[in-house]
Amino acid sequence: MEPIPVAILGATGVVGQRFVQLLDGHPWFKVTTLCASDRSVGKAYKEGCRWLLDSPMPAWAASMILQPTTAEVVHEPIAFSALPAEVAREVEPLLAQKGCVVCSNASAHRMEEDVPLLLPEVNAEHIELIRWQREQRGWRGAIVTNPNCTSTGMTVILKALDQAFGVKRAIAVSMQALSGAGYPGVASLEIMDNVIPFIRGEEEKVAWEPRKMLGALRDGRVVLHPVVISAQTNRVAVLDGHMVCLTVECKTRPTPEDAIRVLEAYAVPEPIAGLPSTPRPPVVVRLEDDRPQPRLDRMSGRGMSTVVGRIRADEVLDLKMVVLSHNTIRGAAGASIYNAELVVRAGLLA
Repeated sequence: MEPIPVAILGATGVVGQRFVQLLDGHPWFKVTTLCASDRSVGKAYKEGCRWLLDSPMPAWAASMILQPTTAEVVHEPIAFSALPAEVAREVEPLLAQKGCVVCSNASAHRMEEDVPLLLPEVNAEHIELIRWQREQRGWRGAIVTNPNCTSTGMTVILKALDQAFGVKRAIAVSMQALSGAGYPGVASLEIMDNVIPFIRGEEEKVAWEPRKMLGALRDGRVVLHPVVISAQTNRVAVLDGHMVCLTVECKTRPTPEDAIRVLEAYAVPEPIAGLPSTPRPPVVVRLEDDRPQPRLDRMSGRGMSTVVGRIRADEVLDLKMVVLSHNTIRGAAGASIYNAELVVRAGLLA
């Protein structure tokens, strides 16, 4: 098919740069508009963006002129949003109203009843909320969100365990990479030789978002999954890759061997398997005593796979394990692109 033109909102930030990197050579999408904040508008991307990734800035992006972040300049059928929540709250509905499908990494609309919070390998059927959203709001477009970068990996694991054993309660303790704080992010004098045991607003997202993604779609709304999650979040001096020490109680008590077997066998639904960004495999199980590790494992499946290891019996609940996912790829830009592919496959562009 002819490439679908797309826009990137917030193109100069850390997640915006990941969008540029991951969309370079994408088989379905072609970036035709880059939007940024007022201080960068009118500049070439190479001048308005401090490129932070370890691959070169694509030549096509370097010469593109940055546009203002307004609904008037975006005419593409898909926009990828890496906007701050307060900006997204205003701009994204305007774009959806005029017919654009906004695939958003922002948190602004995740909790709204008619907005899909998607991980295609977990809840692809929730894409049908778009039809309800359009009917209720009178939009031609839509807003589709991906979850918080810490919720992402642990929800994939909870989904696999829930299908097999039923999950009742979970305790999640995160060790979150610096790139999750954006640029310039955390001051070096705060994070060097240190762990910061607080990330504003993060614990609430980690406790709530998996319940929506694991929930059942009924009559145009999602019934939240009853799992109860206790979350503690920490910032650590790692560049990329969020780790979660996850402890789970199930309705049917599994052995570690049972859990390993289920996680290794976890597969995406057939319609999703052929999407360009589908994780291959969705879950990587490491059996070594000291894995996963961010530096060694974050790029598994091109950064889209969820990696889990140290699966063992827990003395208080049932199972404990360590989960790793790449926060700016699987947990951010790659997730939004994956969602857009699902929108196209489902025939839900305006």
